[in-house]
Amino acid sequence: MAMQDVVVPQLSESVSEATLLNWKKKPGEAVSADEILIEIETDKVVLEVPAPASGVLAEIVKSDGSTVTSDEVIARIDTEAKASAAAPAAAAAAPAAQQAPAAPAAAAPASSASAPAAGIASPAAGKILSEKGVEPDSVAGTGRGGRITKDDAVNASAGAKPAAAAAPSAVPVGLDGRPEQRVPMSRLRARVAERLLQSQQQNAILTTFNEVNMKAVIDLRNQYKDRFEKEHGVKLGFMSFFVKAAVAALKKYPIVNASVDGKDIIYHGYFDIGIAVGSPRGLVVPVLRDADQLSIADIEKKIAEFGVRARDGKLTLEELTGGTFSISNGGVFGSMLSTPIINPPQSAILGVHATKERAVVENGQIVIRPMNYLAMSYDHRIIDGREAVLALVAMKEALEDPQRLLLEV
Repeated sequence: MAMQDVVVPQLSESVSEATLLNWKKKPGEAVSADEILIEIETDKVVLEVPAPASGVLAEIVKSDGSTVTSDEVIARIDTEAKASAAAPAAAAAAPAAQQAPAAPAAAAPASSASAPAAGIASPAAGKILSEKGVEPDSVAGTGRGGRITKDDAVNASAGAKPAAAAAPSAVPVGLDGRPEQRVPMSRLRARVAERLLQSQQQNAILTTFNEVNMKAVIDLRNQYKDRFEKEHGVKLGFMSFFVKAAVAALKKYPIVNASVDGKDIIYHGYFDIGIAVGSPRGLVVPVLRDADQLSIADIEKKIAEFGVRARDGKLTLEELTGGTFSISNGGVFGSMLSTPIINPPQSAILGVHATKERAVVENGQIVIRPMNYLAMSYDHRIIDGREAVLALVAMKEALEDPQRLLLEV
């Protein structure tokens, strides 16, 4: 018998622990080298753990839902054994602690353990359902807490209805007969909640607003979008202009690109711009490194790549770490105005909203223009109102005369 340990991949310094989702194999079943055995959820990404060698899954050391750390042994593979018909029995004989999902937090009612996580799909499952045009809410998940697994997604069909296990009767019901559902937060959601609360408590957040006439950017985009896509293989969007405008302003007002460390202010000589992206697991903020050195095409390609990989759960820890300034585009969802929350340890964030035709006054005349409201939240501990307002005005001016971005004037 030759045993090969299956271990947790090396996590980044900013991630101390992770959660095992659902094992795709049972003890006694054959596995192939590089076959995905389990997904591990951190507060930033979902990592896939492949089999280090071919053989038979001899032992599951850590069950679904267990909290694990870097390099911890979670299973063992017998590289000399072969799967037999007795595999199911072996699985049944495994210790209950290895097979049963981890118990919920002690503070949660016992009934919450059976509440299905309706519509919550793993990244791989989410991609398959999206391609099929199937709504996650219509699929009964067989994973931990009702999570939709890849196999569930493969077997799902359009128009499918949830199985009886996901029926309201399985959901805790209040005394008045109205259903309620309790599901644990994912690590990502819990971490986002923690960081947002931390931001509100530790930063002196203030928001300044302005409006920008997007006509020049829209005209430029309409003039060159077809040639741009043909030349660069990616569509010309608007986010690259916002990134370029932000970098131009940050160069003029470095304090907006700085961060606080204790009683020190750290001025960053580089421009790493976080781009808020929606994913099946929630909001993530991948970082455009050295955005000042990227062309419009480079930025569009990276943003498109971030969107696809966020949907598929393939963003790396490195891509989600750091950043000196962030941009959140609520406009893609129809938001007209918001006050974005700073992403610590950054000191400012730009909120972009929906561009709408509005009546404005130009040279004493009422005209219709495509207007966008910009909002910049900043840490008033180190950024004075003057610098914040001027930085936002610099972004507005760059967007209203986008040729300046190309000439860097």
